[in-house]
Amino acid sequence: MPSAAKVSKGSLLIAKPFLGDPNFERGVILMCEHNEQGSFGFVLNQTTDLFLGDVLDETIYQDITLHLGGPVEKNTLHFIHRRPDLVAGGTEIMKDVYWGGDFENVKTLLNLNTLKQEDVMFFIGYSGWSGGQLDEEIKQDSWIVSSTNSDFLFSTPAGNFWREILRNMGGEYRSIAHYPIDPRLN
Repeated sequence: MPSAAKVSKGSLLIAKPFLGDPNFERGVILMCEHNEQGSFGFVLNQTTDLFLGDVLDETIYQDITLHLGGPVEKNTLHFIHRRPDLVAGGTEIMKDVYWGGDFENVKTLLNLNTLKQEDVMFFIGYSGWSGGQLDEEIKQDSWIVSSTNSDFLFSTPAGNFWREILRNMGGEYRSIAHYPIDPRLN
């Protein structure tokens, strides 16, 4: 069983096949913070039917899909990126992945096509846990803790993310990737 000590900023939380929480079914969450006060991150593989331009007053010329970052504060907008050379002020989450930064600059860079879709992801809401809650869920074997790199994170289609990260982990995880959503279909 993965240890709660392995969870840290930049970790991936991978929902076990039969987690039982519809908010995180087959979810993969990038952890942005994990400490004794609590934890938060963004679901990487749940998209919405909305584009970034749908939730802003300004026009955004690129059709950038919004992800559902989690069930908490769905009226907030967040982003991660891998272009600190273009976007100032972000917080490094893991090697080559940053959370936030100068949003006004991001909008301009998107419209100039200087910042590309494959370098940024936007989220409505986030996933959060109070202090100790996530560690307890991991002890209850609800999550698999893993890691990845920025290329995989930004280039893997949302619909394939859960299965592909498990396949890449190999061993028993490779077989978990093939579990049916409904175990009665097995």
